[in-house]
Amino acid sequence: MIQAFHSSGITLEEGKVIYAGMPAGFIIRAEGLTVLHTGDTALFGDMKMIGERYPIDVAFIPIGGHYTMGPEDALLAAKWFGAKLVIPVHYNSFPLIRQDAEAFVKKLESQGQKGKVLAPGEKLEVQAGM
Repeated sequence: MIQAFHSSGITLEEGKVIYAGMPAGFIIRAEGLTVLHTGDTALFGDMKMIGERYPIDVAFIPIGGHYTMGPEDALLAAKWFGAKLVIPVHYNSFPLIRQDAEAFVKKLESQGQKGKVLAPGEKLEVQAGM
């Protein structure tokens, strides 16, 4: 489990907001792969350290830009993580976080990284050693 920076509250029916706990991300190692899901987060400097300590094969990074980092910060995060493959997440589920994920992937490629946009429900199979 790794830290994430994001607000965390639940709005009750009467409008009262209650604290919902600390946000988090996860590093999962299985079957020869290291997968990082940043959780819903803003950019933070320890992403560099995480990238130096863990060989990230696949990283799920938010690009929505309102409640999380936007595409430009996500590009920097991807670079700091050194991820072999980046999957953009947390975007286009409502108007406030509308983003062009394909444009984000093209920018990833221009910085020497691979990206993949997944449709809702789409599966991706990745092998160790990619």
